[in-house]
Amino acid sequence: MSAMNGTGTRVPAPRIEHHDHPLGVGERSPRLSWQVQTVRPGWRQTAYEIEIDGRTTGRIKSADSVLVPWPGPALTSRQQAEVRVRVWAAGETRPTPWSESTTVEAGLLEPEDWAAGFVGSADISVGDRRPVLLRRDFTARPGLLKARLYATACGLYELQLNGDRIGDDVLAPGWTSYHHRLPYQTYDVTGLLRAGANTIDGWLADGWWRGEYGWNRIGERYGTDTALLAQLELHYTDGSVDQIVTDGTWTWAHGPITASSIYDGEHHDARIEPAGWTPVQTKKPTVGELTAPAGPPVRRTGTLPPASVTRLDDGTHLIDFGQNLAGRLRITVTGPTGTEIGIRHAEVLEQGRLCTRPIRTAVAHDVYVLAGTGTETWEPRFTYHGFRYAEITGWPGDLDPADVVAVVCHDDMHEVGTFSCSDPLVERLHENVRWSMRGNFVSVPTDCPQRDERLGWTGDLQVFAPTAAFLYDATGSIADWLTDVTAETGDDGLVPLYVPHIETDFTQFHCAVWGDVTTVVPLVLFDRAADLGPVLRGYDTARTWVDACRRLLNDRDVIAEGLQLGDWLDPAAPPDRPQQARTDPYLVATAYLAHSARLLARQAELIGKTDDAFVWHGLADRVTAGFRREFVTAAGRCVSDTQTAYALALCFDLLTAAQRVHAGERLAELVREGEFRIGTGFAGTPLILDALTVSGHLEEAYRLLLEKGCPSWLYPVTMGATTIWERWDSMLPDGLINPGNMTSFNHYALGAVADWLHRTVAGLAPAAPGYRTLRVRPRPGGGLSWAAAQHRTPYGDAAVHWQREGSTLQVEVIVPPNCDAQVELPGQQPVSVSSGTHTFSCTYRPAAEDPIAPLPPRRYF
Repeated sequence: MSAMNGTGTRVPAPRIEHHDHPLGVGERSPRLSWQVQTVRPGWRQTAYEIEIDGRTTGRIKSADSVLVPWPGPALTSRQQAEVRVRVWAAGETRPTPWSESTTVEAGLLEPEDWAAGFVGSADISVGDRRPVLLRRDFTARPGLLKARLYATACGLYELQLNGDRIGDDVLAPGWTSYHHRLPYQTYDVTGLLRAGANTIDGWLADGWWRGEYGWNRIGERYGTDTALLAQLELHYTDGSVDQIVTDGTWTWAHGPITASSIYDGEHHDARIEPAGWTPVQTKKPTVGELTAPAGPPVRRTGTLPPASVTRLDDGTHLIDFGQNLAGRLRITVTGPTGTEIGIRHAEVLEQGRLCTRPIRTAVAHDVYVLAGTGTETWEPRFTYHGFRYAEITGWPGDLDPADVVAVVCHDDMHEVGTFSCSDPLVERLHENVRWSMRGNFVSVPTDCPQRDERLGWTGDLQVFAPTAAFLYDATGSIADWLTDVTAETGDDGLVPLYVPHIETDFTQFHCAVWGDVTTVVPLVLFDRAADLGPVLRGYDTARTWVDACRRLLNDRDVIAEGLQLGDWLDPAAPPDRPQQARTDPYLVATAYLAHSARLLARQAELIGKTDDAFVWHGLADRVTAGFRREFVTAAGRCVSDTQTAYALALCFDLLTAAQRVHAGERLAELVREGEFRIGTGFAGTPLILDALTVSGHLEEAYRLLLEKGCPSWLYPVTMGATTIWERWDSMLPDGLINPGNMTSFNHYALGAVADWLHRTVAGLAPAAPGYRTLRVRPRPGGGLSWAAAQHRTPYGDAAVHWQREGSTLQVEVIVPPNCDAQVELPGQQPVSVSSGTHTFSCTYRPAAEDPIAPLPPRRYF
């Protein structure tokens, strides 16, 4: 820990890009961020100094501390650098002490750095999909200084060195658009080596590369063979380097894993010992560029013990973990050799037994056959399941709950945002949103973790990104996935409905809400994390998307033909026809084009393309005028008289001032007529509460939020949900499962409501990129007596807590160092405050008496 200066101020070690462990980074000139810890209120940075390997920048006059440009020469492959920083503050003559150093090390940045080749099994038996073992013996000379392993696979892999696991990744190397890029991992294996003889070996399985994937269960999406690429570099004190690489000297054999599939599970026979090691075959897979990941890997992030264990019959136990999650089981068992233990998974029960119909063709069945040599502990390696319940068969004797644990697996993101309030059901709703994000950030941001799908649907992430960015430090994960969105988008502007894109029987088309991920999400990352990189890298893709949508306009300047998913999963749609929403899909598409054109204009302004910005502003105005002509009366009534239509029109600023008043009144009337039941699908749900709020109907927004009847946000909570459902009625009031063939109990999209909880209920939002300025604007209502939100911004912790005491509203605000806040309490004039802790008090009046609230200057919804 670095020392503090005389004012109690210190700077922790700087962060490199979005990496927690900057080993093997792919950025040649990585950006630096640092936070300041101080007890001094109103602290403001005025200058900084960066030291890299003893060379300093000198004092640089700047208040910037987030993603500051690399100040030295670009890193070269394998180069290591020690980085530290100190800062000056307003009113202080001396800088802080130097921070602790962060060590950053570049990966293999040039194609010629790779001496290894892909290798795999030499078995060419048709249909043999067994995972294989690979092995190589080698010798380490005396004087070893350090050792690095660079590895990846066409498939999934795990490696060991002298019997010890290398790294703690799960499902490495993850899933990307493999034909465009294949990520590799870098490991420090110095401590696993010994002088003299060593053995590196590992497992290789199908994963996303060769396994059957998609609801049409097609395999070999990327290639017919799995293959490993590994390069172990031994650096010695005399400056020499030995390389042990995958080549023809490696051998392979079948091992105890007899089958492995992400959908179907894993079969492991512990009686099988690898034998018959034979030379590997070199492979020439079609892969894209080898790249270092920008986000964190999938890891085991926690474990859950059983909440209950029920013996169903002599050979079957039903386990309830009390929480729907993504991961797998770890069992510890003793029994005779050949004992076969089966583990089946499901999210819900129906009539007391596992309900597997919602997972469709995904078998989700793990099998372990005991070696019978004593106590055995086993966990699958190359699969994961979405489940709350597990049914175990074949267990020898009574099952001790301590012998089974659920292992939670997802991207290893830091939790950075919390929300709490006086209503336990709303708190549970928020916790359900968090668990749905955890269950669906598994290498890519998926729609669901359990059935034969698990695809990176662009529309889901588009609506959920603001919530994701608040709950977790997800910028690295999302930005990494956006790289594939750009790679998969064609020159015709066709953004795939899911990324990475694999062929299914689902036709790809220019689909509003889904394709708008290109305009919305990069700006979300900029507004929430102050990272302009996704805008810079994705601008051409966003431009191509908007330009393609512009070509869909008719002579009335609206979109009026072609396939659209519209307000997908409107609760009034039939179970087997989720696209049949009450809102005209072309109203949705036209509204989104106007919105995306405005967002694209903002992207252009941010990166200095002022001419482009003029064009896109003009397109937004043109489409807005078309929307008013085609879909809204002069008085402000939408031709689709639905909650979604008014939510889009109000939140996307598509109406005149006079029309806004009438539209807001009509929206509130629809909500009241619907007895405060939700009437929106994918397009309307993220916007409906904001639309009511900005049109002066906050109490109706609260009533909609707090309704418990179906369909509503709290209905699933009253039915015992622990994650967000795909459908408002995935489980019917009688406990039976929705009859549609598309019913998931872990879908985060409808959980986009959590962003409104953060911004409006608690009142914490960014008013400048990265929360450099906080917007503190709590709007109590719904009978809540208190609410609170906390978020670890790039600058430090920010928080808002309010409490009603009679007619008085008490508010506490925490502003991070180097930041300020705009505080606007109900009925009060806005005030500006600097960093530190501030308390406010005002007279509280019911939300129904609040005047119409203006739209915020930045639209985070």
